[in-house]
Amino acid sequence: MSSPSVTYLISDLHLTPERPRVIEHFLKFLAGPAKQAEALYILGDLFEYWIGDDAAPMLGAEPVLAAMSELANTRPCYFMAGNRDFLVGQAFSEQSGFKIIDDESVVNLYGQETLLLHGDSLCTDDIPHQQFREAMITNNEWQSQFLSLDIATRIEQAMQARMQSHEHKSKISQEIMDVSESSVLSAFERYDVRQMIHGHTHRQNQHQHKVNGVNHCRHVLGDWDTSSSIMKVSKDGITIENQAIG
Repeated sequence: MSSPSVTYLISDLHLTPERPRVIEHFLKFLAGPAKQAEALYILGDLFEYWIGDDAAPMLGAEPVLAAMSELANTRPCYFMAGNRDFLVGQAFSEQSGFKIIDDESVVNLYGQETLLLHGDSLCTDDIPHQQFREAMITNNEWQSQFLSLDIATRIEQAMQARMQSHEHKSKISQEIMDVSESSVLSAFERYDVRQMIHGHTHRQNQHQHKVNGVNHCRHVLGDWDTSSSIMKVSKDGITIENQAIG
């Protein structure tokens, strides 16, 4: 008897050579559990930072890309950029075998139209982050200019950005960094869906929202810090499994 069809979704692994246990856990996931999935979606921040596809060897990403490619050769795999790895490009897609999809994409998951997004576009109360999105994440001119720099300079600037991000998080409340209720409701209405899945906030949970008196469901993926957060979607519904890392 064949196993029921299931799609896996993950996000916010923040892979970096500084966290080898997370990389090892992800490689084991790709070689094992992920092969049970009909399809795999990565909803952003796979890497702690990504400074251009040409820098993959210097970032130690080649083993990860190779393992991703091996999986993608056997089933559909999709990648959505997050606020940490928004500079992924065509070379990344070719090396990993993952098809890059837009942030805020609607897909049909077992008969349910579902909005997939990284999640930071919903955090509209966090004004500094929204300014960062406008200045860099959604700014093609800035991206072209940055990618024209030599790799060493890009790494230096990425390190500075990481420090600024950590400093920002230390000074701002968790509530402000979380999604805005009004932005969530607006997204449900704008895309005309009743189900939403995202990451970014690292707050694994399930939330119910009323839109015009109708129940809508928002599923939030957790990060991969002390444990992995793996969402499984099938015709029977949605579950999230966590497994300790290292």
